[in-house]
This record gives sequence, C-alpha cells and structure tokens, in this order.
Amino acid sequence: MALVPYDENLLPALSKLHQTSAEFNLANHRIRLSQDWNRLGVAAVVWDAAVVLCMFLEMGTVDLKGKRVIELGAGTGLVGIVAALLGANVTITDREPALEFLTANVRENIPPGQQGAVQVSELTWGENLHLYPTGSFDLILGADIVYLEETFPALLQTLEHLSSENTVVVLSCRIRYERDERFLMELRRRFSVQEVYYDSQRDIHIYRAVKNTTNTEL
Repeated sequence: MALVPYDENLLPALSKLHQTSAEFNLANHRIRLSQDWNRLGVAAVVWDAAVVLCMFLEMGTVDLKGKRVIELGAGTGLVGIVAALLGANVTITDREPALEFLTANVRENIPPGQQGAVQVSELTWGENLHLYPTGSFDLILGADIVYLEETFPALLQTLEHLSSENTVVVLSCRIRYERDERFLMELRRRFSVQEVYYDSQRDIHIYRAVKNTTNTEL
C-alpha cells in the first residue's frame, strides 16, 4: 500500500523526500525524524499534511492533555509524537513493515519521562480491529491517509469501528483527485464532517468528524 519508491531523477521537485532526515521545531521541542523512502516509500517521509496537522494541534483548538489518541498510517510518527509532547496518551499505528522505523523515531524524540505515554502498534486498516475496542480513544488522527482509493473501504471501516459517539476524528489531507472527494462523500454518510482549517500555502485541508449520532465539539 505505501511501500512505493520513486525515481529521484524523474521527480526532482520531490528530492527533499529523498533526504535521510527531516527536522522540525514543534511543541516546544526540536524533532528530528529519520526518512527512508527507498526502503519504505511514502510511509517513511514527512508530508505537508502531517506538518500542517501538527501546527493545528499546537494552536490548542484540540484538547490533548490526558486524552487517549490513536494515529492511523503514522509513517514517520510526526503527528503522534507531537500529540504526545502536547500531553496526550498516544497509540501510533502503521503496517508491520514500518514499525521498526517508526519505533526508532519515537524513541529518539520522546523524552524518557514521557515514553510511557506512547505505544507503537501494528494496525492494517480493516484487519484485526477487535484488538482496538470501540470507545478506547477520544481522538483519531490521520495525516495524508486519503490517497489510495482501494484502501478507502477499509479506512472507513476502521474509522467507524474505532469511533464511539464521543470520539473525534481529525484528518489532514490534500484533495488531489475526484476520488478524494468521493471519500469525503462516503465519510459524510457516516459522520458529521466539518472543515476546520485550511492552509492555502500548502493546499492542506483539515476536517473534523464525529459519528452522526453526536454533537460533541472539540
């Protein structure tokens, strides 16, 4: 799904993704993340949607202190790391091939005293969801996970399963194609969806969603 390398010579504009690390100043910390596109493809680089979502979390619109948070398709783990640094108890998930890489980034960037607030766990959308009981999380985060149409049914199933009536979903994404709009249409059939932020410079939208049976606010 995400293990797709690219030819650096064909796409020079994406050369920054070929760098072995990326650094950010977020949540009052200097965060340094390893990147490894050649081995893990899109799962192992930092995308704009993740950076924008972290900036949004920094604004304090979302209450993270002591909240139970799960990040889907975490990749490098930037969003989950920032959520943890802002006070959340975070489960950072991705598919099995990315876990070793993800765990190393978490270990490198979470202070020793906060390591217990972060768990790295395997989650392939639509599979073994019983390991993640409904209602276990206050907040579900996803950055740039809306991009492969064949994964949309499993992603929607996973969001539905994880969400209780009190769970808030926050998705950060660039709407690139009609299929992305179709995903949002399907999401709106099951959730109440609102665009809560737009970064015009990076063309990144952030959506808040809750199951249609609730009016819970962030």
